[in-house]
Amino acid sequence: MTSITGMTQDELDRNETVTLIASDKVEGTPVYNAEGEKLGSVDKLMIDKRGGRVSYAVMAFGGFLGLGESYHPLPWEVLTYDTELEGYVVALTREQLEGAPRYARGDEPVWTDRAYEQSIHDYYGSSPRMMML
Repeated sequence: MTSITGMTQDELDRNETVTLIASDKVEGTPVYNAEGEKLGSVDKLMIDKRGGRVSYAVMAFGGFLGLGESYHPLPWEVLTYDTELEGYVVALTREQLEGAPRYARGDEPVWTDRAYEQSIHDYYGSSPRMMML
């Protein structure tokens, strides 16, 4: 049987369960603030290779048709999935997000820079995971 997404139930079961989701289904998922305003969408996930856990969801924000867009690494734990919105919710306003750590396409940060990682977590009030270098 084919669902409204055009996928069979078997295909859906291989890409998403109650507790698991394939990374390609997360990419492109909308990110909203607490008021339901769309802020951007998940561009990619940064996964701890040794621990196997998602560390950051990098959210594409702003711009028009990809021009002027910035990328904001959000600690995974600051996001909550909302089934009604079919997207992630972060407790930030658009103005707060504009002041958050970010980078431009092609200017990705050095992810092993502890000071950069700490600046992300300081901004969001979260705790960095200990990364093995």
